[in-house]
Amino acid sequence: MKVLFVSLGCDKNLVDSENMLGTLRERGYDFTDDEEEADVFIVNSCCFIGDAKEESINTIIRLGELRTDPLKKCRALIVTGCLAQRYADEIREEMPEVDACIGTTAYDRIASALDRVFKGEYVKDLDDIDRPIEPGVNRVLTTGGYYSYLKIAEGCNKLCTYCIIPKLRGHYRSVPMELLVNEAKRLAGKGVKELILVAQETTLYGLDIYGRKSLPQLLKKLCRIDGISWIRLLYCYPEEITDELISVIKKEPKICHYIDMPIQHASDKVLRRMGRRTSRDDIKKRIGRLREMIPDIAIRTTLISGFPGEDEKDHEMLLDFVREERFDRLGIFTYSAEEGTKAAEMDDQIDDEIKEKRRDEVMELQQEIAFNRALSMTGRELSVIVEGRLVEEDVYAARTYMDGPGVDGMLFFDSDRELMSGDIVKVRVTGANEYDLIGELCDESA
Repeated sequence: MKVLFVSLGCDKNLVDSENMLGTLRERGYDFTDDEEEADVFIVNSCCFIGDAKEESINTIIRLGELRTDPLKKCRALIVTGCLAQRYADEIREEMPEVDACIGTTAYDRIASALDRVFKGEYVKDLDDIDRPIEPGVNRVLTTGGYYSYLKIAEGCNKLCTYCIIPKLRGHYRSVPMELLVNEAKRLAGKGVKELILVAQETTLYGLDIYGRKSLPQLLKKLCRIDGISWIRLLYCYPEEITDELISVIKKEPKICHYIDMPIQHASDKVLRRMGRRTSRDDIKKRIGRLREMIPDIAIRTTLISGFPGEDEKDHEMLLDFVREERFDRLGIFTYSAEEGTKAAEMDDQIDDEIKEKRRDEVMELQQEIAFNRALSMTGRELSVIVEGRLVEEDVYAARTYMDGPGVDGMLFFDSDRELMSGDIVKVRVTGANEYDLIGELCDESA
């Protein structure tokens, strides 16, 4: 029986999708990208912001039409993830073509849910979003390839006023360290060279089960695994980035000098309304400390434009902060009022046109900063991990330590040698093209 699987949303959703794929593969299911061949459609949905919710709904509607077409092969449509967790009753009522809703911590029961669907039962399996992550239960990525995400925790305790995640995924629960190390060893044995650590917040790892923030200890253990060459950190809240963590990043050669640190804004007024547990000055000091201890650190951040109550002065403060701090990588979203959040009920909601204008101004500034930073790399020799070869242009595409997959830039270079995806080689930067670098292969590989 063949499954067509659609994974929407962020990297953390991708980890959950790969877990479900692994479970189904063990139960004998095959996979296809062809809608005409699929016996089952599964959509791992996202509803973190309005655009993600719309994408999820449109995908379900489109596949639902195929599911109910008597001339098509599909026998079941399953919705998993955040949308299923949040709107299970509405999906049941408004989308009769959906056969099951599987919540955000019931992924391990995807195969049994399919068994029940094939017996004619409608399945709503939302589970307890705060249940502990038990030893022996695999909740980390099971895919192959040369890089892999490793989900180290589930849920969040921050309660930011704009965020629905705690209601969808529960309180913060760390995956036991032994499980993570064993999974990383298994992945290394399958050829994975780059581990990308993800969670709703990676920097709180271990506090719930070990009584202290244990990310530095986990990183040290992962660095000892043969075959793992790069380790990359995503979703690190600035207030939890300790000197101990920075020191480990600095001292361990396998850890990329790269950190994803969402700050969301730089106006203290807006940060307070967001429920963030930091201030502009605190963020500035943390960035300064990172750059003091690791001068070549690449800092990626995420911002929100048009949060309720944000005025022109707040927006100018954000622009000034971006101009001063010169982030290596930056993404910005317009604020999305999500029902059930405190921010959605606040006064002074901002018009969409103003949100988009402010977002575009920040991105225009960041494009200039990013291009100048890229040009400043000219002449440097960098170890890069090869993504593949662009046949039409006869060049190789690679990522530097500054570039996470799918979100950052690339480095393009010529090579007379035949290289494979996942090869790590040394490249000299010769120029830049907007967010991307241009280079040439050095005589010796890394």
